[in-house]
Amino acid sequence: MNESTFPNLLAPLDLGFTTLKNRVLMGSMHTGLEDGNQHDRLAAYFAERARGGVALIVTGGYAPNRAGWVKPFAGKLTTRAEVRKHRRVTQAVHVEGGKIALQILHAGRYAYHPLSVAPSRIRSPITPFTPRELSTAGVEKQIRDFVRCATLAQEAGYDGVEIMGSEGYFINEFLVRHTNHRQDQWGGEFSRRMRFPVEIVERTRDAVGTDFIIIYRLSMIDLIPDGNSWDETVQLAQAIERAGATIINTGIGWHEARVPTIATSVPRAAFAWVTRKMKQVVSIPLVTSNRINLPATAEKILADGCADMVSLARPMLADPEFVSKARAGRADEINVCIACNQACLDHTFSNRMSSCLVNPRACHETELNYLPTDSPRRFAVVGSGPAGIAAATVLAERGHDVVLFEAATELGGQLNMAKVIPGKEEFHEMLRYFRRQLELRQVDVRLGARTGADELMSGQFDEVIIATGVLPRDPQIEGQDNANVLSYIDVLRNNAPVGRRVAIVGAGGIGFDVAEYLLKDGTSPTLDLDEWLEEWGVVDPEQARGGIARERKPPAPPAREITLLQRKPGKLGAKLGKTTGWIHRATLKMNGVQMLGSVNYERITEDGLLISFGKERKDATLLEVDHVILCAGQEPLRDLLEPLREAGMKTHVIGGADVATELDAKRAIDQGSRLAAEL
Repeated sequence: MNESTFPNLLAPLDLGFTTLKNRVLMGSMHTGLEDGNQHDRLAAYFAERARGGVALIVTGGYAPNRAGWVKPFAGKLTTRAEVRKHRRVTQAVHVEGGKIALQILHAGRYAYHPLSVAPSRIRSPITPFTPRELSTAGVEKQIRDFVRCATLAQEAGYDGVEIMGSEGYFINEFLVRHTNHRQDQWGGEFSRRMRFPVEIVERTRDAVGTDFIIIYRLSMIDLIPDGNSWDETVQLAQAIERAGATIINTGIGWHEARVPTIATSVPRAAFAWVTRKMKQVVSIPLVTSNRINLPATAEKILADGCADMVSLARPMLADPEFVSKARAGRADEINVCIACNQACLDHTFSNRMSSCLVNPRACHETELNYLPTDSPRRFAVVGSGPAGIAAATVLAERGHDVVLFEAATELGGQLNMAKVIPGKEEFHEMLRYFRRQLELRQVDVRLGARTGADELMSGQFDEVIIATGVLPRDPQIEGQDNANVLSYIDVLRNNAPVGRRVAIVGAGGIGFDVAEYLLKDGTSPTLDLDEWLEEWGVVDPEQARGGIARERKPPAPPAREITLLQRKPGKLGAKLGKTTGWIHRATLKMNGVQMLGSVNYERITEDGLLISFGKERKDATLLEVDHVILCAGQEPLRDLLEPLREAGMKTHVIGGADVATELDAKRAIDQGSRLAAEL
């Protein structure tokens, strides 16, 4: 398995003045490393990906001026003093044989600061600041700043730039009528609205010469009701090609669009068909993007003629060696991006440094390394959930002798419940990766082994890591022992039969997961692209502006009538992922799930669940349901801890056994990996 397995993916791409060594572009991601003076960390981060074989890296977005900042003091490239710092990054990438382009991103009305500017004075729904409308002279200044940023990037040693013209940012805002109300030469008819990006590309090409990569990130499907028509999008793409772009990269959807585009519930390569449409009408190379996380998926896209390159952004967080492993016939060893967004986008939009749920080293390459040990020891790891399996893998990678005990007959702990939720099928890949790593690292895995303190004490272990996970919390509801009451474990792990009318007690992540599982009755639109597109109202942009259906077809009746309840007041699912919570709430709403807060659980009877509302316990109501499902949180399971410590065994507690709030695989894997790196 090498080039012959992925011949299209690993083929070089001749750009005329330079050649890319394969068809993989590392897509732009804002990680937080771009902000402030963190160029040494950026250099290490990008160098590791270049060493892993990616052909062309695109940085996170850098503003061409302060007005274009995503947030105050975000990354920008505006002075020669900044150029010197960027040379550390470009040199590190070039030493590893890679190429790198700087993304020029002007936030426009998406900027989270009061200096924002836009073609028209129209506030975005995702920021609190109303932008200042640019004068004609102001528009000209913005163009000059784009060009200056590109020339500074060239001076800093970048091989090219990507001009960010999609996702609803500044350039995109000139293109559609609902954000551009101008009547001068930059507004009105589409030929005038598109003049802004075309001028940027033309003037940039004039300034940087012919031997410099210019990527234009073009919104090929806006996914907003009044977005561009397909004819307008084609007209723009052809003009961008004439203006001197080297490559056109596919952008999908505005940030304010109410269609998921990169979450784990989005089918793999869900939008490659849009790039394929564009490939028929332009001649420069096209890059397709979104939810491409396996070499086989990328190979099929290229073999089918959908694009000339594939953009892998988050997959490069998950595994910087993605390309080299594919080339070496080790695709089964790739740590696959599960598109959870929990440590990347959720961190970015919470003003925190990005990382990766499945790879905590991402963006932390200078501080978290799994170095070979000088003194191998023997460790017992009890529990193979995300914390335990991560700790066992890293310990063994470093050269320690590891025995992994798992009471169940399969590895994975709570991950085995996550993987059955419609839209969370990528957890199968996560488990596959860890199983392969345990095999490669020669970890002694003992399934069906509920080990006790005595066995651990007699096993000649130097230290024990307790990763035994959680138990469901007892909600103490009168009647909870009735036959019509189930736990989430009964439903997700044991496949207990569930009636048509259901009340779910608890609206955290598990409650939402159980609701989605029962709505679909085991089927998943994520595995059927046509069904998923129909569910979210996405159509060919030739049929409707922006690719959004004018009238959405009613969804098929759900498998069950579900009521989701929580004790707390306020919005249900408030603590779900910052960038994905709205998707889960929208899915339940589309399928008629009733969501109730401020609920008191009075008692469960054979007829259903009696509830009341608020501190006054008013409006007592009987929810007539066939089953009540308890998803009321978890408690740590660590009954091994005290016996082991009393016996003098050195112990560590990680994952849910340490902190049981929700089922947080991100924290568990990070904690397990960091502990194993230090021991």
